[in-house]
Amino acid sequence: MRFAERVNRIQVSATGAVMAEAERQKARGADLVDFGPGEPDFPTPEHVKQAAIRAIERNFTRYTPTPGIAALREAVCAWHRREFGSNYTPEECIISVGGKHAIFNALCALVDPGDQVIVPAPYWVSFPDIVKFAGGEPVFVPTVAEEGFRLRAEAVEHALSPRCRVVIVNSPNNPTGAVVEPEQFERILALCQRRGVWLLSDETYAHLIYDGRQPFSAAALNGAKSHLIVVNSFSKTFAMTGWRVGFTLAPAPLVEAMTKLQSQSTSNPTSIAQHAALEAAQGPMDFVAAMRAEYERRRARVLDGLRAIPGLRCTTPDGAFYAFPDVQALLAGRAADTTALARQLLEQEQVIVVPGEAFGAPGFLRLSYALAMERIEEGLRRLHRFFAAARAAS
Repeated sequence: MRFAERVNRIQVSATGAVMAEAERQKARGADLVDFGPGEPDFPTPEHVKQAAIRAIERNFTRYTPTPGIAALREAVCAWHRREFGSNYTPEECIISVGGKHAIFNALCALVDPGDQVIVPAPYWVSFPDIVKFAGGEPVFVPTVAEEGFRLRAEAVEHALSPRCRVVIVNSPNNPTGAVVEPEQFERILALCQRRGVWLLSDETYAHLIYDGRQPFSAAALNGAKSHLIVVNSFSKTFAMTGWRVGFTLAPAPLVEAMTKLQSQSTSNPTSIAQHAALEAAQGPMDFVAAMRAEYERRRARVLDGLRAIPGLRCTTPDGAFYAFPDVQALLAGRAADTTALARQLLEQEQVIVVPGEAFGAPGFLRLSYALAMERIEEGLRRLHRFFAAARAAS
């Protein structure tokens, strides 16, 4: 069977494949410890759920404008202004079917065949494939564990070429949890402005930061808007992954182009989910603070447990809810790569992790600590047992 070339040049999301395998194992009754999911384990706040119920009861179940209902676009702009100090209008906002959809629309609206897009590595699994789908070429800029995987403007500048169309910055980063410092963000933005390149800032985890850091958006920088695309999602901040509501803030002409594309693909996001998101944007943020505090507590336990495994090294993530340990010293004689190692962990200990190859980082594993503390404890016990048995056998 022949498929379009644009489909042949991309792959199924690696994290989606992990979730599918977890579902198969659970259906067989396996007692899994699942460090795989990239989503909060907290329920959506009650006031948000009730808003969706009210929307159904009031028959808000029809099509909406393609870029989203006016009230939600206004609320998103007001929320972003309040939280980050930006200054966007509803004409500069489009609501999408999740943050991934927003990134897909933005890159498809901007990238032509032969264009280059800078993608810092380790990277979220979908960035390179969306670039490839659009016909572009991902150019990877490595970051290193010794520097906490923090992206620096010098590395971006070194990778820029006349063919570059977009620079993607994901901060806090999935999978490493690294946070780009504001001064580095300012330098990267200035570099993009000088070179006539778009900066796509993925802020999905912006509110999940630790050690006293404050949420930051490049949109707060002076003169940022002309070359900046802000992408965010209700998924992580408000524990609304399944609702599929994301948004983009960008210059109005780009929003219009994205709206054109969205009108011929998904059309509007679900009307009911939009009303839930409206409540989230206008409601209290105390839930977010409580969730962040719990993640910080779990982070400490996961780091302690992982660092107690001989040969394993792990940087401290500044944000998000992932640990990204270096297991290269543990591979010799056990597995060819972390994909094989992850398979062994699943088969022998019923522990699910995501291999680093999925993120452009061979030799690393991603572990989500968005799961209950008792499951974290059980997972750490199994990891210790697995690697102790591997050492004894070698």
